[in-house]
Amino acid sequence: MRKLTTLIDGLAFPEGPRWHDSKLYFSDMHALQVIAVDMQGRSSVVCEVTNRPSGLGWLPDGRMLVVSMRDRKLLRLDPGGLNAVADMTPYAPFDCNDMVVDAKGRAYIGNFGFDLHKGEQPRATTLVMVTPEGLARIVAENLEFPNGSVITSDGRTLIVAETMGRRLTAFDIKEDGTLTNRRVYAELGANYADGIGLDAEGAVWVASPLSHEVIRVKPGGEITERLKVDTDAFACILGGPTGRTLFVATAENSDPEQCRQKRSGRIEITEVEVPHAGLP
Repeated sequence: MRKLTTLIDGLAFPEGPRWHDSKLYFSDMHALQVIAVDMQGRSSVVCEVTNRPSGLGWLPDGRMLVVSMRDRKLLRLDPGGLNAVADMTPYAPFDCNDMVVDAKGRAYIGNFGFDLHKGEQPRATTLVMVTPEGLARIVAENLEFPNGSVITSDGRTLIVAETMGRRLTAFDIKEDGTLTNRRVYAELGANYADGIGLDAEGAVWVASPLSHEVIRVKPGGEITERLKVDTDAFACILGGPTGRTLFVATAENSDPEQCRQKRSGRIEITEVEVPHAGLP
């Protein structure tokens, strides 16, 4: 039975983990910080985002991009600090969340579509693309809470987790970044889908909130593994020195006030057989 061990704890609500430059970067969303941690558990604060950080990525020149949730902006970490790249308010009806950045620096960003914590009824929403120059536009619509995203190694396919749709949805990526040929990559049955990570066999590791597990699912929907967590899993990614470390972001729940008070969030790790592939 595969087991998780704790890399770092005492976090408010870790989200958006990304392996980059020999460290794991993640957003401690409700602590308003982006954090980097090495494989020995030594951590440092990279930057602070007052409107809640979420998705992370990097431009081809190495500068980091950060989604600022509540004001629906994409930020860039320059030598002098954070600067706004784009305002997604005209294109995203509620808080922005996770994203994936392609090899050309184009960011694909999801959003809630409704106020989750106030108990609003779910409604379909958009996926927004932002170019490195800051041009934003809608590239997909009628998605049910687009969340974690990955891009295949050939750069031709984007897969996005539709949290409320309980599925993974795939698109072809055209040369100009437009998304076409929408299709179901995998139906997840009773499992919600939050953060995701792609492996070299085309299977996707999916953090499944409420079911207290991370699942590995093949194209078409076959679940090959279920990894149980003690609290709840909200994001995952493959990385580490060999690409075979599965990082899982866990917490007791996602309520902002409870997360800040309890600080139950952790990054947990285990080793798997099939390594990382694609982006992020």
